[in-house]
Amino acid sequence: MTELINQDSGRAADEWLTSTLLADRGAQVLASRIKPVRPGARLHGRALTISVPEGDNLAIHAALAMARAGDVLVIDGAAYAERALMGGIMCTQAAKVGIAGIVIDGAVRDVAELRAMDLPVFAIAAVPAGPTKNGPGSILRPIDCGGVSINPGDWIFADDDGVVAYAHSNRSSLIEAAHEKYMAEQKRLAAIASGVLTPPWLRDALDESPIDTASRPDF
Repeated sequence: MTELINQDSGRAADEWLTSTLLADRGAQVLASRIKPVRPGARLHGRALTISVPEGDNLAIHAALAMARAGDVLVIDGAAYAERALMGGIMCTQAAKVGIAGIVIDGAVRDVAELRAMDLPVFAIAAVPAGPTKNGPGSILRPIDCGGVSINPGDWIFADDDGVVAYAHSNRSSLIEAAHEKYMAEQKRLAAIASGVLTPPWLRDALDESPIDTASRPDF
């Protein structure tokens, strides 16, 4: 199997991949409060983990100074939404570095600027108030982000449905399983298009777990 299964040599290798496919095949799902700042944003890369106190971004500045192109900044902001941890200037810096994206269990600001960027940013809220810069914090340590334990170098995938994480050691098997599910879903969609509207598993499932159904009236 190639590192990322490709449907078409003319398309990005992981264009078919979604957070839902990965979640259905075992990826850890971060809390639903973490959403894309810009609808349609999508990221896939390895985590540069950061932990900060509520409303403080000193460690994020330090991480940006050492970040490499392709990193995903994954920030445990303690789900605090009353001070923004990043805004337009920091995200502009991140984009210049080549950061693949940002996931913050906390707030951002300068939303109009962030939405105009290509940089994918995922956060829990927007708020005008800025952060303190007092520390402490941590970089490249295990963190808890969105209720999920994330280690440095874990893979992060995010899209409109949310954010998932998985270990590098699981990458090959998880991508392959996700692709198998993708192909099965394409087969089901083709069947629906051809008029097969009832999924083949439904009858057996209802035999196992009957649903209380009244006689349908003549509407």
